[in-house]
Amino acid sequence: MNPFDFYVASICGGILSCGLTHTGVTPLDIVKCNMQANPSKYRSISTGFVKLVNKHGVGALFTGWLPTLLGYSVQGAFKFGFYEFFKLLYSDMLGPKKAEERKTLIYRAGSASAEFIADIALCPFEAVKIRVQTQPHFTKGFLPALSEILATEGYNGLYKGLLPLWRRQIPYTMVKFASFETTVENIYKYAVPVPKEDCPKALQLGVSSAAGYIAGN
Repeated sequence: MNPFDFYVASICGGILSCGLTHTGVTPLDIVKCNMQANPSKYRSISTGFVKLVNKHGVGALFTGWLPTLLGYSVQGAFKFGFYEFFKLLYSDMLGPKKAEERKTLIYRAGSASAEFIADIALCPFEAVKIRVQTQPHFTKGFLPALSEILATEGYNGLYKGLLPLWRRQIPYTMVKFASFETTVENIYKYAVPVPKEDCPKALQLGVSSAAGYIAGN
């Protein structure tokens, strides 16, 4: 696979793995956000589901699905695409010998750099999502809600949650990608009897899926 196709595949993988999974758990995310914003009202996951459905209907559980899909698709594209870019960049900067010796450091630095950029792309979508999910009387619809935030608060309203997002996401992503890479290496080293390049694509996919599950991807 040439470099362009590899980066395109990484970006598409990020879109699918982040965008679809986060959208799929939108109902749980809504309850979580309301428990954080109104802890006295939403005391548990089960009562949170019941209260939301009783008051606003089943459709309320999917409020904010569009900014979730768009935001995390963009974040996934930037995270996975830039991770591979920075991983190669830092490896080239160190040279083959030092890159092999410090590969875990490269995984952490590459993922931190990628997440830094990805969160800048995600933050406006996250701001809209949280508003429509936790403020019942806020303007509905992605574009109308986005326009209202811009009209009343300017761009600061879309990015005032960026620092907490960085604080949460960057350490998590560093651990996740370093754990994934190390897990893949150990599976091929101890559990698979043939080198990775000689394994069929189905087995390689299985190894990556297992490592992703273990690492929390």
